[in-house]
Amino acid sequence: AVMWLEDYLINWPNTVVIVSHAREFLNIVCTDIYHYQDQKLTYYKGNYDSFEKRRSEFIIQKRREAEAQKIKVEHVQKFIDKFKYNAKRASMVQSRIKQLNRMELVEEILEDPTCVFIFPTPDKLRPPLLKIEDGLFGYNKEKVILKDIQFGVDMESRIAIVGPNGCGKTTLLKLLNGEMELLDGQQSRSSRLRTSMFTQHFIDQLDLRLSPVEQFLQTFPNSNQEAIRSHLGSFGISGPMALRPHYLLSGGQKSRVAFAMAVWKNPHIMILDEPTNHLDIDAVNALIIALNNFQGGVLIVSHDQHLIQSVCDQIWYIKGQKLKKFHGDFEEYRKFIASGR
Repeated sequence: AVMWLEDYLINWPNTVVIVSHAREFLNIVCTDIYHYQDQKLTYYKGNYDSFEKRRSEFIIQKRREAEAQKIKVEHVQKFIDKFKYNAKRASMVQSRIKQLNRMELVEEILEDPTCVFIFPTPDKLRPPLLKIEDGLFGYNKEKVILKDIQFGVDMESRIAIVGPNGCGKTTLLKLLNGEMELLDGQQSRSSRLRTSMFTQHFIDQLDLRLSPVEQFLQTFPNSNQEAIRSHLGSFGISGPMALRPHYLLSGGQKSRVAFAMAVWKNPHIMILDEPTNHLDIDAVNALIIALNNFQGGVLIVSHDQHLIQSVCDQIWYIKGQKLKKFHGDFEEYRKFIASGR
């Protein structure tokens, strides 16, 4: 569906204005970027990657200019301080003061605080950790959703599950997380295995009247409050924010609370269902870094091409009630889908 929309917008003969956190979508569709910060709009020609490169160059240039100006101001100020009581140098001092007053200061560029995710490191377990063989799942044997499932996840796994909406991706995740059971086949699971599941419906799991700290204490009643606050801080929920009710937090902030809750038990395998829905591009980049540093297995259902390309080394897709491994990267999968096979 995203590919269809990209193709439609590229060929549409009119102007379209887009607000989106989908990096690849912006790269493919957009020819111009307007960056909104500090109540200002700055115009950049090109797609998102081009904007990011040019903005980075602009920030570096401004920092150099600001540093050079700072050195110059300090030099002039030293002259003023040294000779301000010297009658013979009074005219020169006045000239330097006027020079400082006329100087147009280079505006400091204030960047947003870096968003950080830090996932805990689980203890090592020997494979196999989680495996389904000859699996069959459905609401009954007449209404089958997935069949002939042959699939496994270990601590080294970096797997993306893709396919159209409604094909059974979330169902597969729930099977692996132990929330559903097979109608037939075998599912083996290490007795020491801990999994966590981050769902795209995470807001439904949060009591909007409670603060993140209160939510943790309610969900994990024997936990230490100091440890909870430290853990929340590793997801950017620190200080007063950790004590505000959820209804005062943004979607991205609530998302980080849900991530923190999902990994509180230090999972060996993280199962993520559309994890980027409420995250801006900087937060998605922080999530990518955290997942690449995570020492356990990762299983992702997502439509975010940039996330999949950056984290996953395996792509599995669901078609005709079957889960199949795709032998290629995401760009090749796009071509596979476009071919209609």
